[in-house]
Amino acid sequence: MRIRRSRRGTGLSVGIDLGTTYSAVARVNELGKPEILPNRDGENITPSVVLFDGEQPIVGTMAKRSAAIAPLDVVQFVKRSMGDPSWRFETSGGTSYRPEEISALILKRLRQDAEAALGAPVTDAVITVPAYFDDGPRRATIDAGTIAGLNVRRVLNEPTAAALAYGLRGDRDGTVLVYDLGGGTFDVTALRIENGTFRVLATFGDRNLGGFDFDNELMRLLDQRFVEAGGRSLLDDEVPEAELREKAEVAKHTLTAVSETRVTLAADGFTATIPVTRSEFEAATSALLSRTRDVAELVVEEAGLAWADVDRILLAGGSTRMPMVRHMLEEVSGKRPDWSPNPDEVVAHGAAVQAHLLDLEDASDDDEDRISRPTATGIRLKVHDVTSQGLGILVYERDGDRERLKANRVIIPPNTPIPAEGKRTFSTLWDDQKSITWPVTQGNDSDPKYVRVVGEGCTPMPPYPAGARVEVTFTYDYDQIIRASVRDLTSGSQVGGFELKHIANMSEDEVAEATQAMRRVDVG
Repeated sequence: MRIRRSRRGTGLSVGIDLGTTYSAVARVNELGKPEILPNRDGENITPSVVLFDGEQPIVGTMAKRSAAIAPLDVVQFVKRSMGDPSWRFETSGGTSYRPEEISALILKRLRQDAEAALGAPVTDAVITVPAYFDDGPRRATIDAGTIAGLNVRRVLNEPTAAALAYGLRGDRDGTVLVYDLGGGTFDVTALRIENGTFRVLATFGDRNLGGFDFDNELMRLLDQRFVEAGGRSLLDDEVPEAELREKAEVAKHTLTAVSETRVTLAADGFTATIPVTRSEFEAATSALLSRTRDVAELVVEEAGLAWADVDRILLAGGSTRMPMVRHMLEEVSGKRPDWSPNPDEVVAHGAAVQAHLLDLEDASDDDEDRISRPTATGIRLKVHDVTSQGLGILVYERDGDRERLKANRVIIPPNTPIPAEGKRTFSTLWDDQKSITWPVTQGNDSDPKYVRVVGEGCTPMPPYPAGARVEVTFTYDYDQIIRASVRDLTSGSQVGGFELKHIANMSEDEVAEATQAMRRVDVG
C-alpha cells in the first residue's frame, strides 16, 4: 500500500475546499491571515463542473454555462461519487474517467489558478472533505490530489476547517456548533474552542444531502406546474431537464432575497411563466430541512450538550443562505446563527490555516508539538478532531461445518478523538486454521445489515486448535485512514498487519498511470 508523503514539497502550500458545486483555494498571507486566491476569471469560487469539448476538458464557469445546452458533455456533482468504483463518465470520444480523475481535473485547474495568483509553483495542499466521508472517499480525495500533481498533506473535515477559520481571530472561545450545508453534502460538528485549542466533541452528517436536493424538489414543483399549465414534463430527457435545473437554481437563489419569483419554461413550442413563492419552496423542501434539524439535534446530544450550552452556531456552505435554514436553527436553539464569515469561503480559509500550521512543523516526532506551532499572528493553534464513524470487524461463529455471520463488533466508536486506537480480542474457528480474514466495517450498529464493509485484510496463523485467541488493534490517523495489527496471544508475538485497501479505491498502479496521463492534459 502506498504511503503518502508527510513533509512538504518544494513549492507553496494552499488550502482547497473541493466542493460538490463550487470549489475555492486559499492561502495564509504574510500577515498571517487566510485569503482567497481568485481564479483566472477573477472569481473567488470556481464551479466544480467539467465540460468536455471533444477530448478537451474545460473546468469552471464556462463548463457550468454549457450544462443546459450540452448536458451529455458536462459532468457535475462528482463529489457524491467519490469512492464509488462503478461510477464512470465517458466522453464523446470514448475516454472513460473515474470520479478521482474528474476531481483531479478540477484540482489541476485550481492549482494552476493559484500558481498564477501567487506567481510561484504550488506543490502542497490541505483538501477538505465532509466530516461524514468514510475511508473510501477520503482516500479517493487523496488520490485525486495526487493525480493532479499535489502532495496532499492532510484531508481536513469541512466543519472543523470552518471553525478553524472562525476561531483564528482569538476572541471566539466557547462551544460552537458548525452547521455545514453545501451543494451536495451536509455535516454538523460540535466543538469547543479555548485558548487556540479546537476540540471536536461530536460530528455527524449525510453525504447525500445538500443544495442539489433542494434544487431537485423545486424542479419537481416547477415541472408539475408546467404540466398543469398544458406543457409536457421536462424531466423526460437530458436537455430540458438540464435547462430546468439551471432555472430552478436561479429561482432558489432569487427566493433567498425576495418572497416570490417567476420562472419561464418552454417545450415543444409551448411556453408558460410559472410563479413560485418562498413559502411554496419551503413547503416542498420541509422534509429535507427536517433531516438537517434531526442531525443537528443528534450531534448536540452526542456531544453531551444541551442547546443552552452552545455559545454560537456557525454557518458554512452556500445553501445556508436559504432563510429557512437560519429560521429553523434559531427556533430550535434559541440563538441567532452567525453567518458573518462568507459561507462560500470559510472552509477554504480554514484549510489554508491548517496548511500554514503544517508548514510551521519542525522535525520533532511529537505530534502535539508539531500541531501547536504559532501562526504568523502569534496564536498557538491545536486541532483535536474525532472519528466520524465507528470502525469494526464482522465476526462469525461455527455452525457445523460452515461459518455463519454473527455480528459487527465496533472497535473504535464514532466521535473518538483522533489519532485513535482500539483493541479487541477474537478467537479462531477451526483447528489448524492457517489464516484469518478481517472484514473491516464502518458504521455504528452491531447488526451487519446496517454497516458497510470497506475492505479487508488477511493475516497468517500458526496451526493451533480452534479457539486460539488473537488481539486486533485498529488505528485512525489524522486523515482517518485505517491501519491494523494482529497479535497472537498464544505466543505473544505479532502475526501481521495491514493498511486497509478500500475495495472502492484505485490501485497504486492505477493512480500512477492516471498521474502520468494528467500531466499531458491541458485543462482549460
